[in-house]
Amino acid sequence: MYLPRALISKLYLHLVNTRHPLSPPVLILVALEPDALCACRILTRLFKHDYIPHKIQPVAGYADLERAGRDLVAPMMDSRGGPGGVVVCLGVGGMTDLSSVLGLESDDEGDNQQQSPAFGGVEVWVVDAHRPWNLGNVFGGFPLEPEAESATTLAARTPVGVRAGCIERAYRPGKGGIVVFDDGDIEDELGKERDAYLALVDMPEVEDDGEDLGDSEDDDDDNDDEESDIGEPPSIVEPSRAGQKRKSWDFLEEDSEEEDGDRPRQRRRSNSSTPIPDSPQRPAQRGLLSLRDDAIFSSDALEPPTAAQPSRAPSARTLRRKLLRLRRKNEAILRDYYGLGASYSEPVSSMMYSLASELGREDNDLLWLAIVGVTSMELYGRSSAGIAVPVRGSEARAASGWMGLRGARIRQLLRDEVRRLNPPEIGNGRVLPENTGIIPTTARSPEDTSIRLSPEPKFLLIRHWSLYDSMLHSPYLFSRLKTWSETGLKRLHKLLAKMGVSLVQCKQSYAHMDMMLKRELRTKLLKYASLYNLDELVPTIDTDGKDRGGAKDGWGFVRSWGWRATLSAQDVGVVIGALLEVGKNATASLASSSSSSTSASASASDPSSSSTTGPPLSQDLSTTAAESESASAEWIPRFWEAYDALEDIEALKAGLPTAQYLHRAIFTTGTTVLKKKQISHLRAFRMCVVRDSPDAALFHHPGALTKLALWIGEALAEQEREASGGRLAHGGRGTPLVVASLDEKRGVYVVVGTGGGGGPDTAFRDREAARKRAAEREEKARGREEARKVKEKLKEEKRAAKRRLREEAGKDGDEVEEEEEEETESEESEEEDDDDESDMEEEEDDAARGRGYGLNRFGTAFQDVVAETNARVRIDSFEHCVVEVKKEDLGGFLESLSMKAVVG
Repeated sequence: MYLPRALISKLYLHLVNTRHPLSPPVLILVALEPDALCACRILTRLFKHDYIPHKIQPVAGYADLERAGRDLVAPMMDSRGGPGGVVVCLGVGGMTDLSSVLGLESDDEGDNQQQSPAFGGVEVWVVDAHRPWNLGNVFGGFPLEPEAESATTLAARTPVGVRAGCIERAYRPGKGGIVVFDDGDIEDELGKERDAYLALVDMPEVEDDGEDLGDSEDDDDDNDDEESDIGEPPSIVEPSRAGQKRKSWDFLEEDSEEEDGDRPRQRRRSNSSTPIPDSPQRPAQRGLLSLRDDAIFSSDALEPPTAAQPSRAPSARTLRRKLLRLRRKNEAILRDYYGLGASYSEPVSSMMYSLASELGREDNDLLWLAIVGVTSMELYGRSSAGIAVPVRGSEARAASGWMGLRGARIRQLLRDEVRRLNPPEIGNGRVLPENTGIIPTTARSPEDTSIRLSPEPKFLLIRHWSLYDSMLHSPYLFSRLKTWSETGLKRLHKLLAKMGVSLVQCKQSYAHMDMMLKRELRTKLLKYASLYNLDELVPTIDTDGKDRGGAKDGWGFVRSWGWRATLSAQDVGVVIGALLEVGKNATASLASSSSSSTSASASASDPSSSSTTGPPLSQDLSTTAAESESASAEWIPRFWEAYDALEDIEALKAGLPTAQYLHRAIFTTGTTVLKKKQISHLRAFRMCVVRDSPDAALFHHPGALTKLALWIGEALAEQEREASGGRLAHGGRGTPLVVASLDEKRGVYVVVGTGGGGGPDTAFRDREAARKRAAEREEKARGREEARKVKEKLKEEKRAAKRRLREEAGKDGDEVEEEEEEETESEESEEEDDDDESDMEEEEDDAARGRGYGLNRFGTAFQDVVAETNARVRIDSFEHCVVEVKKEDLGGFLESLSMKAVVG
C-alpha cells in the first residue's frame, strides 16, 4: 500500500502517539549512499526530538538486506514471539518484494490450512528514489481481514482505510504491512498499472498453455454449441478466496475428466497481492512472473449475463479464452512497466525534509542535510533517465537541474527555504559579496552558521584546491576543453592567460589568491567562456547585483561554520561520497596495494577472448556469499565515518584529502583511457575496461566506478557533438557506455552501465519537442484547411463547367446529380486517406518518444543475459545497472549484452 504525499505525517504522528518506554526501537535500514545517509540524519533528528528509540543498520545490497531480515526483522514479528514494531527503509527495497526478502510472509502449517498471520505486526516504511516500483509493495503489502461469507475477495478483505492500495485518513496503523511513501508519481502516473495489478489479483487461476487466442472473440461464440455440454465451473459462481486455497481450472480442458468439480489444490500465501521475486537478484521482473504463477481471480473479472444476452450460459471454453485474453492483456501492461528501464524520482532526503516540514520541525540543520542529499544525486548522474550523462546545451538552460523541470522545481523550493530560514542582513545598506559574483569563502562572523546562495562555477572543490587544480579536475571542463590531451591543457592555459591570471597565481590556494583577481574572476569567465564552448560555466546574475524575482537559477548553496570552515553543498557531497567509496584512512593502503594489483592485472589474459563456460547463476551465488560478506564488512565502517562527518565539521575537513585523492585518480584514469583509445565500439554501446592503472583498486567500489564512467561518457558525448556538427548521436541522448574494473583479489569484474538517456534535461527537451510538434501539427492543419478551400473553389468551378457540358449534351437533371455525387465522394475519400496517413505518422512519432523514452535499460539487459547464458553474474547492488561478472565470463557476457536494447 502507499501513503499519499498529502498524508506524509500520518504514520509518524501515530508512531509518536503510541510510543511508550517498553516499545521496541525503530529499525532503520539505510543504503550506503549520500542521499540515504542525509535522509537518515534527518529522520534520527526527528526521533531524538520525540524520544523515540531507534537502531541504524547500514545495508550494502540485497544479500545484506536478506540477512537483516533474517537476523533483525524476523525476530520482531509477534508470530515468532517478538513485539512487532516499525522498520524504515531509506533508499532500500523499492524495487523488490520486501515481504519475501525480509521474511514477513505467512507460515503455512501443512494440510490443516492453519497459517500464522502475515507481517506479524511489523510495519515497513519504504522511502526510495529508485524506479520502477515493485507493484506488490505499492498496491498490496497489507494484512488481510478475516475471511467471511460476505468477504471473500481481496477488495472485501482489505483493511479499513485502504482503497485500491491507497491509504486514506480512516486507516488505523498497527497491524503491520508495507507502506510506500509516494512522492506524487504513484497517484499521477500508475493508474493503468494499478487497474491491471488488481485485476490480475482478483482473477481465478487458469492454465495458460500458450495457445493463440486471436484478436477477436467471435471464434468463442461460434463454438458455444459444441461446448454446451460442459457445465459452468463452480468458481465462476462462487468467488475465489484471497489468501486461501483455490480451485484449479485445469478441468476446463476438453480432454480432462471431472471428478466432482474438484482437483488437487495449491496453497497460496496470505499476502497474495504481493509479487514474490525469484531472488533479490531479479526484483523488478519477478513481480510479473509471480503474477503468472500465483495470481487468483474472482467473479468480478467476468461480465454477468444481462437481459440482452442469451439465457444459455457461455461454454467453459469461451470463458477460459476470455479469461486468458484478459489476463495476457493485464500482464502485458505490467511487463511494459517493468521494462521501461531504471530511473530516479525525488531524492529520499527531500522526502524526509518534507516530513519534517509537515511536522513544523524544519531548521537550518535539516535543510542543509536535504540540500546535500539532493546535490549528491547530481554527482552520481541519477536522473529521471536513470544513471546517465547530463546532456548540456543552451536550449535546456531553462530546466537546470538533474531531473529537468522537476529537478529545477525542487531546487527552487530549497532556495525559497534558504531565504525563509536565513533572512538577509537589514540596515547596513551594503550589497553582499555573493550577489556581485564573488564566491564566498569565509563566514560573516564567528557565530555565522547560515546557509547562503552562491553563484558557484562548475569547478571542483574550489575553496579547498588551487584554481588550476579545481578547473583541471572539473568534469565539465574535462569534456569541453579536452584536458586529457596536451592540446586541451594548452587550451586551459590559454584561457587563463586571456583572463590575466598567471600560472603561478592560479596554482596557489584559492583562499589566498589576490582579492582583486577573485573579484574579477566571474566577469572574466563570462567574457571568454563563449570562445571555448563554456556557456554554462557560471550561473547568471543581474548586472546591478539584485535578485529579481528570487529565481537565481543555477545558483549553489554554501554554509559556514563560523571561522572554522565554509563549504558548498557540492563540496560536502563530494567528501561524503569519497568517505563511502574510499574510506578516511584508506589512502595509503590503496596506494601500496595498487602496484600489486596492476602487475597482476597486466599478466591476466584479455577478457574479451574468454569463453562462457561455467556453473549457472545459483552456483555462482553460493560461492560468492563469503566474498559478499567481506565486501560489506569493509564498506559498512565507512558508512559510520561518513555518518559522523555530516555533523562534525572537523571530521568533514579531514575527509577533504580523501576526496581530492579520489578525483585525482578519476582524472588520471579517465585521461589514460581516452589517450590510449581503450574504448571499444560494440553494437549497442561503447565499452572500456580499467586495467594497468595505479589507481585500479579504487574502482572496485560501484560508486567510484560510476563517477569514472560519467567522466568518460561526458567526454565521449562532447566528441560526438563536435563530430556531428553540434548534434548528439542516438537521437540526442548521448552514448550508452559500459565500464568494467577487475578486482583481482576476488576474480570478478565490477561492471556499470550508464545509459545515454539524456540526463537532467530529458524531461524538458521532450516536453519542448512535444510542444513544437503540436505547433507544427497545428500549422499543418491550418495549411491543409487553406489548401482545401482553394481546392474546393477550383472543384466547384470544374463541376460548374462539367454541368454545362452535360446539359449541352442533353442529359437530364437526375443523371447530372448522380455523376456529381460520385465524383465528390471519390475526391473526399482520397483527401481523408491522405489526412489519416499524415496523422498516423505523427502519432507514431509521439508514441516513439512517449513513456520510457531514453531510460537506462542496462538493469533489464543484464538480467536477460543472465537468463540466456551460463555467465556467472551476481546482481546484488540496489543499482541494477551494476553487476559483478566472473573474470573468465566477461567476454561472453559482453557479447550477449551487445545484442540487447540498453536505452529506451
